[in-house]
Amino acid sequence: MASQIARRLIILGAPGSGKGTIASRIVKTYSMPYVVVGDLLRQNIQQKTEESRTIKEHIDKGLLLPDELILKFVVDELEKNREQGFLLDGYPRTLNQAKMLHRQMKIDHVISLHVPTDEIINRLKDRWVHLPSGRVYNLLWSPPKISGKDDQTGESLSQREDDKREVLRHRLIAYDKNTNPIMEFYRQLDILKEFHGRESDKIWPEVKDYLDRILKESISQKSAA
Repeated sequence: MASQIARRLIILGAPGSGKGTIASRIVKTYSMPYVVVGDLLRQNIQQKTEESRTIKEHIDKGLLLPDELILKFVVDELEKNREQGFLLDGYPRTLNQAKMLHRQMKIDHVISLHVPTDEIINRLKDRWVHLPSGRVYNLLWSPPKISGKDDQTGESLSQREDDKREVLRHRLIAYDKNTNPIMEFYRQLDILKEFHGRESDKIWPEVKDYLDRILKESISQKSAA
């Protein structure tokens, strides 16, 4: 059912969980606006906005941005798509952010992806990144056209320090610590749907079936109104 789905969605998933793959399929299948918080922050740095210096300093140090600042960026962008619906990726990252967003805007559904740690580590050890744009390559299934070079700019790719095995284990532990309270918050609101598996190609049909049901419900509700 390739149609627009007027729902406000959040997608959660650890680094290497296939979140980007699933998100891109949702956006393509349902013609949804895709709001990626990391992209919003990079755009602000490039545009040298008033807040760009604060954003860059925090990102360079690997620190979370002040909740009030990032909430402003997120809500301003979401407001543009309030009626159309959207898929939000990369936010919230803490329980406090989830609560702050909830007070500002109603979220309809939260999709959470769960992939075993050993699978994630095997995926990310072959991941390379074009740091200025955030474009990601994997030597096993999505390699660059020229080894070590970004497809669009020809600039060098880098392997992030935090993609190395031991650092990655700590990242995944930190992700769980921050995300478990967020999932519990949305679970209590009865808007959380969790998907488990090792392969995006097997998780995706389950996600699509779920979203198709949501779309049907939305159509039924509009017809009843």
